[in-house]
Amino acid sequence: MPKGQVRAPASADQLDDDEGAAHTPAEDTSEVQEVRRSLFGAPMPSDRLRGWVVTIILGLIGGIIRLQNLGWPADPSTTPVFDEKHYVPQSWQMLRNGGIEDNPGYELTVHPPLAKQLIAIGEWMFGYNGWGWRFSAAVAGTIMIILIVRIARRLTRSTLLGALAGVLLICDGLSHLQSRMGMLDIFLALFVLMAFACLLADRDQVRDRLAVAVSEGWTEATRYGPRLGVRWWRFAAGVSLGLACGAKWSGLWFVASFGLLSVFWDVTARRAAGIERPWLGTLRRDLLPSLWALLVIPVLAYLATWWAWFASETGVDRHLAERGRHSGWYDFFPEALRSLWQYGGTVLNFHENLSTPDGDPHPWESKPWTWPMGLRPMLYYYDNSATSFGCGDDKCVRATMLIGTPAMWWLALPMVAYGLWRWMARMDWRFAAVLVPYLGGLLPWFTNLDRQMYFFYATPIAPFLVLGLVLILGQILGSARAGYERRGTGALVVALYVGLVVANFVWLWPILNGEAITEDRWQAELWLPSWR
Repeated sequence: MPKGQVRAPASADQLDDDEGAAHTPAEDTSEVQEVRRSLFGAPMPSDRLRGWVVTIILGLIGGIIRLQNLGWPADPSTTPVFDEKHYVPQSWQMLRNGGIEDNPGYELTVHPPLAKQLIAIGEWMFGYNGWGWRFSAAVAGTIMIILIVRIARRLTRSTLLGALAGVLLICDGLSHLQSRMGMLDIFLALFVLMAFACLLADRDQVRDRLAVAVSEGWTEATRYGPRLGVRWWRFAAGVSLGLACGAKWSGLWFVASFGLLSVFWDVTARRAAGIERPWLGTLRRDLLPSLWALLVIPVLAYLATWWAWFASETGVDRHLAERGRHSGWYDFFPEALRSLWQYGGTVLNFHENLSTPDGDPHPWESKPWTWPMGLRPMLYYYDNSATSFGCGDDKCVRATMLIGTPAMWWLALPMVAYGLWRWMARMDWRFAAVLVPYLGGLLPWFTNLDRQMYFFYATPIAPFLVLGLVLILGQILGSARAGYERRGTGALVVALYVGLVVANFVWLWPILNGEAITEDRWQAELWLPSWR
């Protein structure tokens, strides 16, 4: 392509990206920006200050909602509830043991250390109480609200839709309650969302660099296209994925998902730039750096989360290899790494065989086909024994139940179906970006259905449900260039839906936060037989 010549749009990257935008950026007459817009679609909106103001306001609102009455429930006031009983004491042990758990006489230390170390920070700040062991989770949940506003704004090129994403995540019951529990999953979800945000920023950066290459004629030098330089956002994504695995091993599935996304985006970017051999160009120019950033870096970051274990003498199975109990192909590695590998084998065996006896399942166990619509929530806490809770009745109930807000979660399957159509039939990269991690975080759980599973395993996919819904809301709202009547109708539909989500969240508030309600109100909260 001759220097300065702008090619007509011809790929998924040229789809109109500004559905729902409050306004379009001012026209930039520079050659690079002209090429950028023509080949790769709309740039980021120009209202950067307003975007950050909206982000900060929603972050503050979400933080207040996550933090209010954080110390409740506890059973009694200084005892963790549900699976907090595993991780909260282990986090407290880390404070006195230099970052590692006690070495028990039984193998129940079955998750990497990072999330428990983060819980320990809150315990160090506030002590061994509900505020202490939940504070870090609430901070993680608040950061996720900030991230999703920025992510949705980048996906849609709309500050308005970014704000709607923040509102929806604030009002998601699952994300809300997991942000108020001393458990591991909210930290996994945070690091996965961080990795996704970094990959989106890398995607835009690659297209900006290719726009420069096209405008200056670099793409003519070779049929494989130019080298794209150091990609620090992709490096940051790799670090985030390693930290996700350092919280829970299920972060591995997102390593695979985001690796595929990165390669696909590189290919489509080179194709849109007019490069003669986009696939070969990606293999020659991008594959090895991608493997380094999204495979090697996550491994190194994951190993770094075990710093305290490596430095200890009493960590669980710290010297297992030195005792010569196992040997294998990895014998040439240092003993510490071999011990970690063998310890990981013990943990993997635990997870693969974690099941309930036939005929006696856990009362709140669920299978992954129930998660998209939240058909089997979890009861974390229940107390109907006291009569002095102040609910206005002789007998009150205080309960905490993990429920995804139905106004959102019951639309999960239609969102997936519509998203697949947009992805496959219309080549809309945005729906692919959302569905790959959503399905990547859900489908692997179907590989071992005998395993004991719970609804809180769906925590990492909740933000991608929100993003999928926001993309659909953007299409309902219509482009900023749509007519007044079309735009007004779309705005009314979007406003009614978001209002429904907020009202649904407000209705669920008492059982998401353990507030005192009457027995009749408790029964009214249980909409489905499977919720009981």
